[in-house]
Amino acid sequence: MVTQWALGKMIVSDELERLNFDVVHGFLTTAYWSVGVSRELVERAARHSVPFGVYDDGAQVGYARVVTDRTRFAYLADVFVLPTHRGRGLGALLLSCVLEHPELRDVRRFLLVTTDAHGLYERFGFTALTRPEKYMERLRHPGTSDDAEAAGRPDGSAG
Repeated sequence: MVTQWALGKMIVSDELERLNFDVVHGFLTTAYWSVGVSRELVERAARHSVPFGVYDDGAQVGYARVVTDRTRFAYLADVFVLPTHRGRGLGALLLSCVLEHPELRDVRRFLLVTTDAHGLYERFGFTALTRPEKYMERLRHPGTSDDAEAAGRPDGSAG
């Protein structure tokens, strides 16, 4: 079942078929956390997640996806609003819709990784890990942009 929210000409939708992968891939391939990611991987990730698109008068201007079991755990990923549409509250609108989605609103634990948007996420109840020593990660391809993100290097460099 498709869920969508409207605010004037702005629409947020979880409809996979509505996503414009030219826009999504175009942004993600240059984002510090996914430099050079292939379109095939972007599309596969969306298909295996709960994806959200933000649309301004029908044109896609934002995106997010949630990797989840829809009950106990969710990981918020690939969140963006195109630079031409920033400063209009669309990031907050997108997060509100993600967190109030009927299949996600009761998820026990949401996680995310960010280098530069702590203030936005804090407004929605996100905090630093309470017990970071309990968390572990496995990097499949050390030295890639994902590795740079984990180290907090916004330029995407691995070292």
